Amino acid sequence: MNKLTSRIDKERLALGIAAPLLAVVAALVVTALVILATGKNPGAAFSDMMSYGFASDSQVYILNKATTYYLAGIAVAVGFRMNLFNIGVDGQYRLAAFIAAVLGGALAVPGWIAIPLIMICAMATGAVWAAIAGVLKVTRGVSEVIATIMLNSIATAVIGYLLQPERLGELQQGGTLVSTEPLPSSSFFFSIDTGPAGVLDGFIVVAVIVGLAYWFVLGRTRFGFDLRTVGQSESAAAASGVSVKKMVATSMIISGAVAGLIGMPTLLNESHQYDNSFPTGIGFTGIAIALLGRNNPIGIALGALLWGFLERTTNHLEFQGYDKEILGVIQGVIVLCVVIAYEVVRRYGLKRQQQRVGAELAAQAAAPTKKQEVA
Repeated sequence: MNKLTSRIDKERLALGIAAPLLAVVAALVVTALVILATGKNPGAAFSDMMSYGFASDSQVYILNKATTYYLAGIAVAVGFRMNLFNIGVDGQYRLAAFIAAVLGGALAVPGWIAIPLIMICAMATGAVWAAIAGVLKVTRGVSEVIATIMLNSIATAVIGYLLQPERLGELQQGGTLVSTEPLPSSSFFFSIDTGPAGVLDGFIVVAVIVGLAYWFVLGRTRFGFDLRTVGQSESAAAASGVSVKKMVATSMIISGAVAGLIGMPTLLNESHQYDNSFPTGIGFTGIAIALLGRNNPIGIALGALLWGFLERTTNHLEFQGYDKEILGVIQGVIVLCVVIAYEVVRRYGLKRQQQRVGAELAAQAAAPTKKQEVA
């Protein structure tokens, strides 16, 4: 049985490597065909993407983007591990960033106090907004997908109503831009000046800490075990004494709290205020990145880096005469290829494991019979 287990583990490792490789190859082939269909040379496009993407300034840009995308992927992955589809991450992080920006602009305290308060405010806002969907699900059976979609729209309306000069907004740049009151310089998060390559957001450190916390809590604690158990089988979790409703609400709150941090790199490291140019749609990008990373913290990091790389290089391709829609095509193709490849490999691995276990059990059953015949 130990030999069988060792053999299965080796096959599982091989299949785990085969899945992303298969997805990458398939994505490259499909993308090449799409570029060919536009009348361009895919070889030249890929070469240009690689050379431009690995330039020093591009690497800093990609890391800054990946910081935000990684937090979005983790926020979504928390729900996925519970078999919950928190599609409301986008509304949660935007509302959290807005409220945190309002608080940060009004604070008159040293930065070492203001920055933690701004981050805590953002996490609390995201958690409360996500908790609404969690409570509706466990008390009224409302689908978290429907509830969070509606909450996204409500968040947009609330921000639009409050971000007015006569309310919580003020005119900037000669009266052409409405924003919250800018944060004082003492509330700026630290940055790393890399010289000609640009400035690296210091919030990448927080993203790493969040990833480590995600790995430890979900993989090394009783709470994480209960959460994963509920996600795999609610009936089995309930039979073992786990409160399913409590876990559903708790996971939505945690997902929302992480979502609250998504806008912090932009607020604390870049814009230092909330205005109508604040990035949107990152919550939906987080869904794709969580799927790419298979809810694994390292996989999500690789997915976030890949997304930042594609965004940087395909925007450059537009200036080289390629169609601007190529970014959306490549991103969609990659997500589809990854999902399909992992499912194909998973089914193949399950089939192989069943075959090997059956063969081993049959061999063990036949062994006593042979001994009796010899006797």
